Amino acid sequence: MSLPVPLSAVRSFEAAARRRSFKAAAVELNLTASAVSHAIRKMEDALGVALFERGGHGVALTPAGEALLEHVGRAFEELHRGLDLVAARGSQLLRLHCAPSFAAQWLTPRLARFLADHPGFEVRLAAGMDYARFTTDEFDADIVYGPPRGQGLVVLPLVTETVTPLCDPERAARIRRAADLADHVLIQSDNKQVRWPLWFARNDLPPPRPQGVRFDRSFLAIAAAANGLGVALESTLLAEAEIASGRLVAPLAGRSQDVTYVGHHLVFPAATRRRAPLRLFAEWLAGELRIELNLPDL
Repeated sequence: MSLPVPLSAVRSFEAAARRRSFKAAAVELNLTASAVSHAIRKMEDALGVALFERGGHGVALTPAGEALLEHVGRAFEELHRGLDLVAARGSQLLRLHCAPSFAAQWLTPRLARFLADHPGFEVRLAAGMDYARFTTDEFDADIVYGPPRGQGLVVLPLVTETVTPLCDPERAARIRRAADLADHVLIQSDNKQVRWPLWFARNDLPPPRPQGVRFDRSFLAIAAAANGLGVALESTLLAEAEIASGRLVAPLAGRSQDVTYVGHHLVFPAATRRRAPLRLFAEWLAGELRIELNLPDL
């Protein structure tokens, strides 16, 4: 049974209806906005009904468009489910982008365990400060540091992290109270949301002097502190291996006010949320972090 309109036009309609924007749909589908608009116009002509109300402030679905979106959305979900079912019979591939320090300090050391638990699974991991651009279909998901950006994304906050001063044991022996930090080299992390001025203010201390060394990645600051260069203000989650080995200690644990926040998020396009590899990885990630993720209908 043939469709009254091309499947490509239906795809353009679904993306534009879901995003409420021809421009956003065009970016998602790697088309021009005029191509999306033209395809939908031809679809409306073929069906004999208007699907969108077009105005100076964007587009809105008509009642007919709303009704069609409900059916088209379910149809595409079933199509994705079928493709995942077929793909699940062969090698499973997850294309993951990740913030550099989370990738280096937390994720990579655990990948061997993940792959052992999921035979036939393949992970392609890329790390960078720039967020993944899902419009090119290069990645399935991204673990981002900081506020997530982008439209049409599922955003899942990960674990609450504790940020506290960390240093090698020898230096820690000379730090008895928060004010003692003024006598030590403070390692600066330029791209962190939680920095030394915030921590000093939280502990009712004047801002620290602009001294010490600066890094643009947490994993560099953690390595520097473990090697005796100074005191780093870092997440105990990212530094857990160094803390467990005794290379780093928290000299002010229980004697100062730490900063807690959710620094990392798992994000992925809503359109790919049903992919089996993504579902397995999200469930594993939640288990490793000992948290509950409010997973959508993956």
